[in-house]
Amino acid sequence: MDATWMTEPDTNVAANYDEPWKMALETYFEEAVAFFLPEAHRAIDWERGYEFLDKEFQHIVRDAEVGKRVVDKLVKVWLADGAEAWLLLHLEVQSQTDSTFAKRMFTYHYRIFDRYEREVVSVAVLGDEQSAWRPQEYHYGRWGCEMRLRFPILKLLDYAWEALEASDNPFALVVMAHRKTQETTQDAAERKNWKSRLCKSLYERGYNRQNVVELFRVLDWMMQLPEPLALAFQDDILQFEEEKKMPYMTSFERIGRQEGIQEGQQGIIHSLLKGRFGAVDEELSSIVPSLAQIWGDETVNLLLTSSREELLARFGQNILH
Repeated sequence: MDATWMTEPDTNVAANYDEPWKMALETYFEEAVAFFLPEAHRAIDWERGYEFLDKEFQHIVRDAEVGKRVVDKLVKVWLADGAEAWLLLHLEVQSQTDSTFAKRMFTYHYRIFDRYEREVVSVAVLGDEQSAWRPQEYHYGRWGCEMRLRFPILKLLDYAWEALEASDNPFALVVMAHRKTQETTQDAAERKNWKSRLCKSLYERGYNRQNVVELFRVLDWMMQLPEPLALAFQDDILQFEEEKKMPYMTSFERIGRQEGIQEGQQGIIHSLLKGRFGAVDEELSSIVPSLAQIWGDETVNLLLTSSREELLARFGQNILH
């Protein structure tokens, strides 16, 4: 999966949308379905769990050769009636319309069905800033023969801000962070203010320490700041914690500080492993320091697509083979 990195004009403020969304979807998939697709959430038997089908999807994408991908998740779920369904959740983060988007959704859909003969539900989450762009269908036909795919779209711009603030679903905060990151592309100081406000709200929503730390990582990774403002933001959070007597982040990795960057990477890796496998035992924990030493976008993608056995074999030493 390609990373979408943006360097905004004049202010030189970086923004990373892809990796934080990947982390959030891996860590809070059930909550994501509840937030975006409440009807689907009611129909899924969550007691049976779910399975990310990253390898299967990578095969499809490699064969399809349909151009740029952003964040795509293919997940196996079981319905309340016992049937199995494959849910394709496609997240498109871009600032301009894309005339090939609907065709790409169609290509993914039919290739999954053709290769695995599974019922596929395709959903598009649109994180762009153009409210009028709403691709929902791909079709072609001639002489009485017609092919058509209609798919639901979830436009982040459509969610009322007041409803997002009132929601206790973690993905409300992810959507808020996404939108405020876009809105502050040329105002680093305003982004810092919103980042502080959203991160402080984590403590006020009743989340436990683990959820606060995990969501903090997502927001911190997405809403990137220049170094001086990043340091001011971290000091702001630490002072807030002291006032609230909730020292969740005092030992948290200081992403953005040179002396703490590897510790920060280890925290992110730990969260990705937890989201991927549900628990991080001693064997998985042992490879975290090695992974931090070879940190990069490729490492994140491999973490999200490799099996446990592949990770242990590949990252069990300090060298990435």
